[in-house]
Amino acid sequence: MKRESLVSITDYSKEDILDVLEKASQFEQNPNRRVLEGKVIATLFFEPSTRTRLSFETAVNRLGGRVIGFSDASTTSSTKGETLKDTIMMVSNYVDLIIMRHYLDGAARYASEIASVPVVNAGDGANQHPSQTMLDLYSIYKTQGRLENLNITMVGDLKYGRTVHSLLMAMSHFKPTFHFVAPEELKMPEEYKLYCDSLHIPYVEHQDFTEEVINQADILYMTRVQRERFTDLMEYEKVKNVYTLHNQMLRDSKPNLRILHPLPRVNEISQDVDDNPKAYYFEQAKNGLYARQAIICKVLGIEI
Repeated sequence: MKRESLVSITDYSKEDILDVLEKASQFEQNPNRRVLEGKVIATLFFEPSTRTRLSFETAVNRLGGRVIGFSDASTTSSTKGETLKDTIMMVSNYVDLIIMRHYLDGAARYASEIASVPVVNAGDGANQHPSQTMLDLYSIYKTQGRLENLNITMVGDLKYGRTVHSLLMAMSHFKPTFHFVAPEELKMPEEYKLYCDSLHIPYVEHQDFTEEVINQADILYMTRVQRERFTDLMEYEKVKNVYTLHNQMLRDSKPNLRILHPLPRVNEISQDVDDNPKAYYFEQAKNGLYARQAIICKVLGIEI
């Protein structure tokens, strides 16, 4: 893999993470900088996306670059049987950077190994979503004033949720305590619990989503139960509405609590939470622009 690519959040050291957060802060002060003049960036989205694709494309445009690509794989030669390898090799001829989302775990790593330009993983199956993690970290830092020694409560689909997997690994640098709230069918996978054990990071598992659990949290990270990850729709129907956050459940929560969600939401956060000052998920999405501008510059070795 080329050194510049960002495929997994583990590609970044603690120092790399802090560097991206500092750059994101600079871009928030001034997002319009022509540092990508003459650069062409490909956005290859083999799986649907709204926020990730639009924020990456906005990031490129505000930096003065140009975007080519697709948001619907059915319009590409993959429908004719073209392999991922051939698509990546071909697109590499045209661009300076590939930003790719794919439905298969490991697809981004594979692309990074064969492409002649850097690759940024915009989500690969249930595996990793490192750019989401960077905007999550930026949101946590902005709202808490620190990353160290926080209580992070993750709720919902912890089995297939690539955003929680990436966030867990990134937060491991900052001495967190985790609470995992999930039904038996969607528990945090063993590999991530073993990862916490190996680094002596404390975590508690819960099946009930109670005010007692909420009241311990500095960050409440809600997730959607993702229908597209289930092969058995009966299993999906059984768990799709298992947890819903209502405004009244926040009445005794910490003053500094902030509610994050990678979006889109379905039923897991009631609309009555939106006006609570502890709701931060729309601001979190806005932070994605600055974090992704910082990632693009870091991957391309551009100083700002």
